[in-house]
Amino acid sequence: MIRYLTAGESHGPALVGILDGLPAGMRVDVPAIQMELKRRQGGHGRGRRMQIESDEVEFLSGVRGGSTLGSPVALYLRNRDFENVRSLMDPMTGSGPAITRPRPGHADFAGALKYRHRDLRNVLERASARETAMRVAVGALCRQYLALVGIRVSGRVVRIGDVAARQFDQAPGPEVEESPVRCDDEAASAAMVEAIDKAKAAGDTLGGAFEVRAAGTPVGIGGNRQPGDRLDARIAGALMSIQTVKAVEIGSGSFGGAFVGSTAHDTFEPGQNGPSRGSNRAGGIEGGMSNGQDVVAYVRVKPIATLMRPLASVDLATGSRAPATIVRSDVCAVPAASVIGEAMLCIALAEAVSEKYGGDSVEELTAHFAASERGAKALFSVLHPPDGNA
Repeated sequence: MIRYLTAGESHGPALVGILDGLPAGMRVDVPAIQMELKRRQGGHGRGRRMQIESDEVEFLSGVRGGSTLGSPVALYLRNRDFENVRSLMDPMTGSGPAITRPRPGHADFAGALKYRHRDLRNVLERASARETAMRVAVGALCRQYLALVGIRVSGRVVRIGDVAARQFDQAPGPEVEESPVRCDDEAASAAMVEAIDKAKAAGDTLGGAFEVRAAGTPVGIGGNRQPGDRLDARIAGALMSIQTVKAVEIGSGSFGGAFVGSTAHDTFEPGQNGPSRGSNRAGGIEGGMSNGQDVVAYVRVKPIATLMRPLASVDLATGSRAPATIVRSDVCAVPAASVIGEAMLCIALAEAVSEKYGGDSVEELTAHFAASERGAKALFSVLHPPDGNA
């Protein structure tokens, strides 16, 4: 079974990740991982930190000669900004003036009380979205794992502020990567850029929404035996774990409540290779299991909590009114969040795929997958033979 851990502070020496459960013999495409890290750093509205960091993944274990060994894979990303703040963040000697004015909407206040910290830096460093760089690297490896069974993950931005893009039924095309905000609606993309610039000029921030999609997902990933087996629950949890995410919807999501039952569901029609569906309101998941259609999730992102014109706060050291702390940040991180969302969808699907098909080696994984697909086709042919006599 695939599982992962990350460690590291935003301005500490490095970010570290461990991905356990990858089969032996999987070729590791390092340039593809680097591309995912670069995509995360892009997007109109990103802050100055992206000009400092140039994330380059290093492997410490689990890979030899460019292929996985079947042992845990350890990954390493250096924080270049650490050298600029070594006196503050050195693991053994770091010290400095305490941050005591929590930002509304951030982990500062709750974390200070939870861990009994007097310096909010001890909370905000780990709570920072910088940690997601490692999750993108881990997700890139999981993306390569999913490709072994034909699953392809993509994403697009569908809203920034009050600017909404047109809705598309198909997977995003190359226009997404050409857009500065990762939106494949050209008119909406231009309006989103303008909205971000206006927010920046006002010292404000913007949230929005993005869509992530997995095509080629076979039937039966996930389960209905226990609540924790449900694929939609696992995907929602993975996406909700991203900093700034406030809501996750599968398929028609909250809009489904506006339908009556006779129009809410994806009806079946006879097909040559099995039943076909005329819509995908379920988002590719029914009863906690993938149904063979694209898995689609819609994710809503709140505005960044650090404002250049800070919100009202309280100094925890004195109890007096004070403006919230200003920490270098983005104006809008929705385009970057969509890349992180792709990574988290890859991780969630890889966990579920490994449970269904397993295998200590790539050969075992692909053999189990092929046998499962043959079995499903054989079952359908028995139930519905060509002459129509079941």
